[in-house]
Amino acid sequence: MTFSNTFLKTVPIMAALVLTQVVPVMANEEGHGEEHAENLVRMNDSQRRQNGVEILRVERIALAEKISAPGEVGLDLYKTSQATPRISAQVISRHARLGDEVTTSAPLVTLSSVDMASAQGDLIVTAREWDRVKKLGRKVVSDRRYVEAQVAAQQARAKVLAFGMTKAAADKLVSMGDASKATGAFTLYARQDGTIMRDDFVIGEIVQPGRVLFEITDESSVWVDARLSADDAAAIAAGAPVRIRTSSGAEFAGKVLQLHHAIDETTRTLAARIEVSNTDDALHAGQFVTAFIDSGKIAPVLAVPLAAVTLMNGSSQVFVLEGDTLTPEQVLTGMTRGDWVEIKGGLKVGEQVAVSQLFLLKSMILKSSIGDAH
Repeated sequence: MTFSNTFLKTVPIMAALVLTQVVPVMANEEGHGEEHAENLVRMNDSQRRQNGVEILRVERIALAEKISAPGEVGLDLYKTSQATPRISAQVISRHARLGDEVTTSAPLVTLSSVDMASAQGDLIVTAREWDRVKKLGRKVVSDRRYVEAQVAAQQARAKVLAFGMTKAAADKLVSMGDASKATGAFTLYARQDGTIMRDDFVIGEIVQPGRVLFEITDESSVWVDARLSADDAAAIAAGAPVRIRTSSGAEFAGKVLQLHHAIDETTRTLAARIEVSNTDDALHAGQFVTAFIDSGKIAPVLAVPLAAVTLMNGSSQVFVLEGDTLTPEQVLTGMTRGDWVEIKGGLKVGEQVAVSQLFLLKSMILKSSIGDAH
């Protein structure tokens, strides 16, 4: 390869390297003749386009009325119920399974308990005694015996109901009056219409009081817990309209139901509980979504995109364009709304700032500073 060919191939590379320049600008302070260097990035319009540096004119704007926040779908706990035993018992048989649609009072599971058997026996005995005393009447039996029989029957009935028998089942047991029926078996029933979301047990298992055997929910609506910054949370209110968007792009209407008042210690965010209509059963608990919440209108403020602000030398700065020069300037930031941040000081209306490739601009200045130091 000849020298001329090598030179010609090198020229375009050298030209590309000087497309953008970081130059030291010399200035005098208070006329004392001392010079200091201030690093600036010099780029003309063509060079900015080539490097992907976008420029925005600073204006006063009403910050975005819609606030976006990540969220997770959960059950509507106001439309959810659980079937749990109140005493230690053994699972005898199940009458429903995960995913089944059930109606109110549908049988779910039959249990058996020694404590229930004892309570059922007491109910039969006290009910029979109370029935006999009532027939004799107050003229035959003493007032004390009359009241004691009545109280004993009432307490025995209250006990089996507290253990988990239904009123209808207790009435049937009393009407039969057969002590052999006091087996300790009893059935738990659905408290509402809905879908069975949980049935984590096996036949023969001994379950303790409070153990959740079935969880039933009405899936016509769900809750979404959206995570918000403190500034964003302060801008919305209960009842605010919301659009929920899934990863597939499907959208659903909802409203803010409640706002939490405690900041999460891990994420440093506040949660907004959103109620969403789910009539098509398209949303499911555990699904991740994005919430777009309508916020209240605020007076226009000086604001720039979050992407225009960067951290340099321990402070928030923006790159201000003057002519073909981009200069980092310190700014005082205020509230944040969505992708925009309020500027309380350091910028004026009409100034132009870079809103992209800030890392490139910072790198060029850093490179220049290192070069000057050597």
